[in-house]
Amino acid sequence: VFDKEELLECIQQLVKLDQEWVPYSTSASLYIRPTFIGTEPSLGVKKPTKALLFVILSPVGPYFASGTFNPVSLLANPKYVRAWKGGTGDCKMGGNYGASIFAQCEAMDNGCQQVLWLYGEDNQITEVGTMNLFLYWINEDGEEELATPPLDGIILPGVTRQSILELANKWGEFKVSERYLTMDDLITALEENRVREMFGSGTACVVCPVSDILYKSETIHIPTMENGPKLASRILDKLSNIQYGREESNWTIIVS
Repeated sequence: VFDKEELLECIQQLVKLDQEWVPYSTSASLYIRPTFIGTEPSLGVKKPTKALLFVILSPVGPYFASGTFNPVSLLANPKYVRAWKGGTGDCKMGGNYGASIFAQCEAMDNGCQQVLWLYGEDNQITEVGTMNLFLYWINEDGEEELATPPLDGIILPGVTRQSILELANKWGEFKVSERYLTMDDLITALEENRVREMFGSGTACVVCPVSDILYKSETIHIPTMENGPKLASRILDKLSNIQYGREESNWTIIVS
């Protein structure tokens, strides 16, 4: 039986061994990437009988090159699908990322930084590049709400995503929902001036604000930066304080 606690202890020992690579800066960090690969000497497509679990450490700089909280623009093209129900979209597998590279190249060719992945005939909003997605808005019932797509098999269950949901629920200042969102929902809300912020979440960036979406040859502006972004900035500050030990939390483990 796989022992998660034993893996965690191995990672702690690895960080101790390579502690000189831990950046002495709050603008950089040590990225920890566990990796699991099949090692059976075979060319067939099947479940391997042998596998290797290893962990890579790498110092990384700030996610935003300028060091500031820069928003990104997204390409939303319904012909590209990152994942589908019954597949492996909820797993961090190489195959999921390989299939996304062509769409990412098209996004960059169109002056966008990332892809907004859509799903289904109603163009459900799912993820941003390799990040989970959040929409902070006034919903159809007039409620202040932070919404993110549900874990239905095509969404990665991100650690940062879960952290944001737990923080927002703890604050108790607005409704927090895991619900389906479509492009029509977003466009209608923008027309009615109900959208406050949209942002992605992930390990590397923590949160990443969204400013524009290129959809069906039209640029849709998201007023994230005009609204602060108060919530995205608050989440970034809170999680960064926890990560760098400026604030105590039962989420952290001290390596000494």
